[in-house]
Amino acid sequence: MVMHFVGASALILVAAHGAGWLARRLKQPYIVGQLTAGIALGPSLLGSAAPGAYETLFPAGISPALTGFAQFSLVVFLFAVGYELDLKVLGDRASTAVSVALAAFVVPMAVGSGCALLFRDQLADLGMPRDLTPGMVVFAGVALSITAVPVLTAIVRENGLSRTVPGVVAVSAAGLLDVIGWTVLAGTMLNGDHSGPALDWPWRALLAAGFTALMLVGARPLLRRLLWGTRARMESSLRLALLIGFALGSAWVTHSLGLHVIFGALLAGVVAPREEGGTLDPDLLRPLHDVSSLLLPFFFVVSGQSVALNSMNATGWVTLLVVTVLAVTTKIGSGTAAARLSGLDRDDARTVGVLVSARGLTELIALNAGLQAGLLSEPLYTVLVFMALATTLLTQPLLLLVDRLAAHEGRTTERRQLAPLTSGLQPPPDEPTKAPAADLG
Repeated sequence: MVMHFVGASALILVAAHGAGWLARRLKQPYIVGQLTAGIALGPSLLGSAAPGAYETLFPAGISPALTGFAQFSLVVFLFAVGYELDLKVLGDRASTAVSVALAAFVVPMAVGSGCALLFRDQLADLGMPRDLTPGMVVFAGVALSITAVPVLTAIVRENGLSRTVPGVVAVSAAGLLDVIGWTVLAGTMLNGDHSGPALDWPWRALLAAGFTALMLVGARPLLRRLLWGTRARMESSLRLALLIGFALGSAWVTHSLGLHVIFGALLAGVVAPREEGGTLDPDLLRPLHDVSSLLLPFFFVVSGQSVALNSMNATGWVTLLVVTVLAVTTKIGSGTAAARLSGLDRDDARTVGVLVSARGLTELIALNAGLQAGLLSEPLYTVLVFMALATTLLTQPLLLLVDRLAAHEGRTTERRQLAPLTSGLQPPPDEPTKAPAADLG
């Protein structure tokens, strides 16, 4: 069984990273290739085309090891996301970014939750209960509201928008959307059907709030004194090991409280102390990105195991079309309207709207958490995974469409790349150490 795991690991790493490289060559985010490879190696494609080979490559006995690697990579990745989360970049455009974030969350949230209530019969055809729980209804809204900061950042850089008003507003709004989305998602996890502790949700919420307060108040100063307070700075490898251990411990605690490991990992990253002046430590970020980039294909493969293409009936394909259209239009429409009302011109507002519609690994993480918590059926999970893939693929073409609309209407988009930024509005610099995070999507 150990040798089966070694062979499966070789296939997963080569196939996923090879597919990611091909996706990048096709001007698409790395995650598109990796997610596609994860689905292709699952039971729906490889299992249907070559069932004997699938059983040989992925016997049931190696599932715990694959899941363990997937969870480890997820914790490391989200710890890095939390560590890099910095809302101080808002600067003079704070009100614009806040308006865009609120609109791009509230509108899709309302539409998603409303559709879950209106189309219960159709959802029942996809394996959902006819009497949806409040957590299921809220999660339907969250699924439409997610914005993927890493893939958005990658697209912003690749299109030369890093130092422009629409680029910075979109990245800043996405950071706020992350905070709002994960907070609401945590509430759905507390009230969902899962294998957490045998406590009522108010007790779990109280314990989770207490743990969060303890982390924010006590963990950061303790870590700063332990890792940065000594006269001779601790070796970077030991610092990395202690911080990853801290993230894993935090993830274990939140899981024990009835939440998902993702919340503990994010919280650990947020409270991890920065360098003097609030700068990020490149000696910490680089190995974090390397480890998560190497191992995240295990997460894509484990996620792909739950994608059931053979369960997609006519209702499933129609639902996929409707959900994708709603996911794109609600995000772009609300983001564009909020940016326009906040003073951005038409082209910049459209650019912001398209950018905040980007989804990727963040959406997949949320969907996976919802499936584990019993808030999604496997057919609906399959629909939403393909929605995440479709909306990620559409972001780059839609940006090109914005430029063509501007040209057709007699304007030029060059000014977006030359627009001066006020102080405090700069996005995170384009360090080479952050490139892997952008690749992950």
